[in-house]
Parts: sequence; structure tokens; C-alpha cells
Amino acid sequence: MTVSVTADRSGRTGPPGGGLLVAGTTSDAGKSVVTAGICRWLVRKGVKVAPFKAQNMSLNSFVTRDGAEIGRAQAMQAAAARVEPSALMNPVLLKPGSDRSSQVVLMGKPVGELSARGYHAGRQEQLFGTVTECLAELRRTHDAVICEGAGSPAEINLRRSDIVNMGIARAARLPVVVVGDIDRGGVFASFFGTTALLSPEDQELIAGYVVNKFRGDVSLLEPGLEMLRDLTGRRTFGVLPFAHGLGIDEEDGLRVSLRGAVRESVVAPPHGADVLRVAVCAVPLMSNFTDVDALAAEPGVVVRFVDRPEELADADLVVVPGTRGTVRALAWLRERGLAEALARRAAEGRPVLGICGGYQLLGERIDDDVESRAGTVEGLGLLPVRVRFAVEKTLARPVGEALGEHVEGYEIHHGVAEVLGGDEAFISDDQGHSLDGCRVGAVWGTHWHGSLESDGFRRAFLRRVATAAGRAFVPAPDTSFGALREEQLDRLGDLIEEHADTDALLRLIEDGVPGGLPFIPPGAPPLTRSLQGGNR
Repeated sequence: MTVSVTADRSGRTGPPGGGLLVAGTTSDAGKSVVTAGICRWLVRKGVKVAPFKAQNMSLNSFVTRDGAEIGRAQAMQAAAARVEPSALMNPVLLKPGSDRSSQVVLMGKPVGELSARGYHAGRQEQLFGTVTECLAELRRTHDAVICEGAGSPAEINLRRSDIVNMGIARAARLPVVVVGDIDRGGVFASFFGTTALLSPEDQELIAGYVVNKFRGDVSLLEPGLEMLRDLTGRRTFGVLPFAHGLGIDEEDGLRVSLRGAVRESVVAPPHGADVLRVAVCAVPLMSNFTDVDALAAEPGVVVRFVDRPEELADADLVVVPGTRGTVRALAWLRERGLAEALARRAAEGRPVLGICGGYQLLGERIDDDVESRAGTVEGLGLLPVRVRFAVEKTLARPVGEALGEHVEGYEIHHGVAEVLGGDEAFISDDQGHSLDGCRVGAVWGTHWHGSLESDGFRRAFLRRVATAAGRAFVPAPDTSFGALREEQLDRLGDLIEEHADTDALLRLIEDGVPGGLPFIPPGAPPLTRSLQGGNR
């Protein structure tokens, strides 16, 4: 595939820029956080830096300004680097639709569904050329590219088809630092075992380690770091302390990424007399749950994820979030009794907000021969909307007005909504013409992800919710979601600057793989075919 170049070329020419791959001993070891922190530290030094993840598996995605879908983690890392997100930064995105299959998004556009076996048996290898071209283009147009791996580089069952860890590192001759989460325990064994399970050729690229989430006195850890260096011949580039609320937008998992950071840094009581309680239905294949981060950023708003009808009883607002399986989520709501609880809320005039897939299942009917292939399914009937799933995916960055305020968002959906009535459109243009969604009583629905990040609109919406819920809640007048995000990214940069050997990291990025790194037996069996890296 020929890569369509959309990256910023502002002035940089000459040889490829420096690079580094941040790998991890496990999933969720802190790769995304460390990558973002390094990007923010470098850009504050005046380095033109870009993030990169060859292949990402996530239901949390984002739309670039030119209409490409990429992982939200890479979009946030781009924000850390102060560059515009691009499909070059995440050329392959896998969006699970079940335990065994995923939608493959290539260069920001969906190209089909594949089983895990089918992907690893051949398709992944076909994408390797695209991945290496994207990385080469980013390195040509930036001083440095900080790459993020996926899972563990020592997944020896998948090594021959690897395009995101040692496969890309070998192809581009990138030095690799391995991040380990010491809070989980066993970090020294994880570092040693990860290294020792790699082939001699892969081990040549492992420059050293970063300890993440350390609690206590670092001097007590230092003897272990020295022993690790004696055993592996590799140094530790930093010991990052445990700190709450430092996670950027997650690839997956149930967590409100800004909630801890806001509660700890602001520690603000409710601006009015009451708090506002938000319950988020934890539907299967939940996507872009980061939509509720902006609610959690408001002082006095308490956000929790729920999966039982009784947990909706004291909620002032219930959010039905996006999902990669709208029909499956609809069945799940009915099976658990949540559908009945939502219907009761609507009848009582208590607030409900559906976003994207959540909006679709609040409607009257869903015609789906694309995502679930279930045909015609009756929705919850809370909004006068009929949804037809189209083969073509809508990917957009729209702008409009809602509740008298400017609002921005992004759209990622196959479902096309036909609105047949309602009290009002949810979002309109500046002439008052409907752009998206609708409202009936206290039930709202919209396809727009990220709309609650627009501060004025979020405050207006929460005032409506508080009135409908009978709460004396008043949104704080000065909460800026964008400023909180920047504060969070600066904290990540501070972590690297204050707790890592930045001089050594800079040499690694600029000079490449150190020489003379020893082999740690037993190593992995030699690759018999496929992605040998550097030999393609």
C-alpha cells in the first residue's frame, strides 16, 4: 500500500530523525504514559517529536482533522508532542467486535473484519510495509519519533508476525527501553525474563529498563537495579514514582482517566449545595468511554460505571455510552433489567444521555446487516429515531451549537439515524438547522463523541440535568477541560524530567542502539519465516 502523506513537513529536511521504542513487560505496564511523558519532555526542550504505534487494539478511538480514525492514546500522545494527530502515527487500528474478530482500520479507514487467527496468519504481515513506510515518513519530518509497543515484546507465539514490538524495532534499528510496573510485583523477574526470552538479534536492541509506579525510598531499590545490570548488562533509565491520575486516554478498560487527577489537583467541593451523580452503563464492547472524562472533571460531579438496575436509582444522570456492538449491548441491557430501569427513568422525566451506539439503542428500531447482521431489531423506544447501519463508516469532526453554546465533537459510526420527531434537535448549526441527535423530555441522544469537552456546552447541559433531577448543583464557572488535560500532560513530562536519566535517554534517541549489549540465555528460537526485521 502506498502511504498518503499528511504529516506536517514544517521545514525539516535531511537524514531520518532519532527514535526510540517504549516496550513493556505486560499490557498496562505504563507504555502509553511513558511515551506521552517523553514526548512532552522533548517538545519542551524544543525537539520536534511525534508519537507512533504501528498497531493498536482499542475501542477508544479518535478522528483526525482529515477524517482518519486512530487510537485515542496516540491522539493524546500527539497532544503531548504538540503536533496534529495523523494516521501516520497509528497506521493499523484493530477494533474488537467479539472475542475472536476485529475490524481492521488501515491508515484511518476500515478495510474489513478479520478473525484473530486470520490476522496473525497472514494479514498482519501484509501490513508491515505500510507500517515501516509510516515510521520512515515520521522520522523524515521530525527530529525524533517515540514509538509505543503493544503487550509484551516476549510474546514468542506471535513473534514471527510481530509488527509493533521487535519487528518494527529491528526493521528501523530502534533502541528499546522496557517499562515494568513494580506496583504489580515481580518487576526484576519480568525485566530479566522479557530479555531472556528474546532472540539474540532482538536482544541487541534492548537498551535498558524503566521502573514504573514505585512507592517508597528509591535507595532501597538501588541494590536490585545494580544486580539487574550485572545480570543483563543493561541499565535502568529511570524509576518513576507512583502517582494517581497520570493516565492518558486509555486503549481499553474501565477507568475515568481524568477523574483521579482532577480530584487530587483541584480538591474542590461542589460549587453549589449538591453533588451530581452520574451512572454510566458498562455495556459490552464499550467504546470511547473517555466521553465521560469531561463530566468527571467538574467539581461536584461523581461518575461511576454500573451494570445493575438498582445502581441507577440514585443517579441524577444515566449515560449510555458508545459501543462496537449496538445490538449486543441492547440485548445485554434487557437481560440485566437495565432497559426497564431506563424506561422508568424516561417516564419519570429523569435524565438519560445516549452517545453514539448508546443513542442508537435508545431509538425505536435498528436495521443492522453490517455490524451484528441481526437484521431488524426493536430498540428501547425512548427516542423517535430509526437507525440503519451503512457499510460506509461516518468519520467526521463536526462543529455546531447546542443549548446556546458552541460545541465540537467527532463522529465514528456505521449507524445512520433518521429522526422522526422529538422536542428539539440535540445539536444545530448557527442557523438553527438540525445537525445531529434529538431530545424527548429528559432523554437526549447524539452521535457526537467528545461534545462534553466543550466547556460552555457541558456547563449548560449539567444545569439542565440538575434542574430535571431537582438538585441544587451549580457547575463551576471556570473549569477548563483543555487546561486540565494540558496540566496532566505537563505532569507526565515532569515525571520523565525529574525521575529519569534524561541525558542518557537523549543519547539513546539520537545515537541509536548501544554497542556491546550481551546476550542473555536461553533466548527465543530463531525465526523461520516472516518478519525477520531489517531483511525485508
